[in-house]
Amino acid sequence: MTEQKKIPTQSAYDRLMQAAMILFYNHGISGTGIDAIVERAGVAKKSLYNNFASKADLVNQYIEARHAEWLALYDDRLVAAKNPQQRILAVFDAYQDHAEFAYERGFRGCGLLNAAAELEVGDIGRIAVKRHKEQVESILAGHLSELLPNDPARVIILAAQISFLLEGAMSRAGLEGSSARVVMARVMVVDMLQGL
Repeated sequence: MTEQKKIPTQSAYDRLMQAAMILFYNHGISGTGIDAIVERAGVAKKSLYNNFASKADLVNQYIEARHAEWLALYDDRLVAAKNPQQRILAVFDAYQDHAEFAYERGFRGCGLLNAAAELEVGDIGRIAVKRHKEQVESILAGHLSELLPNDPARVIILAAQISFLLEGAMSRAGLEGSSARVVMARVMVVDMLQGL
């Protein structure tokens, strides 16, 4: 008799998180109930409460997972970047990768901003989204500092300008369901960087 290999299965936590990521992105946080998440994950409702204290806890972990997902896209792009200009453009490339992901119902914009729009001011999830956006701007500022080491005031202004351009491009990309606006914003940043 031959020994059968065990097929590894995802943990209930992973299945619930994957289901939440898909459903929250497709339908929004308010439009997604616990029952839909449990059904999509193929687990008992008790499994959800064994892994998450509440729906709010699941939402917060979803936001952290989205942040980690973007950082991984950026890290992948950063590997090929040879200079500060390319490292700045890697931020745009990671956002483009995000926009071109094969979403079930198409690209709807930044999942973090979509989530933040549904949360109350002061909510821990909104604060986490703000931290993510600040981190992206800080990444841009770090690379700009390499280009302008003696002009920290200009670095702060340029990082904000590029960040605003990126976020505006993502908003339009989400409305249009395509990465074209992110690509266009990247071209604008190439022009900006040539003048430094």
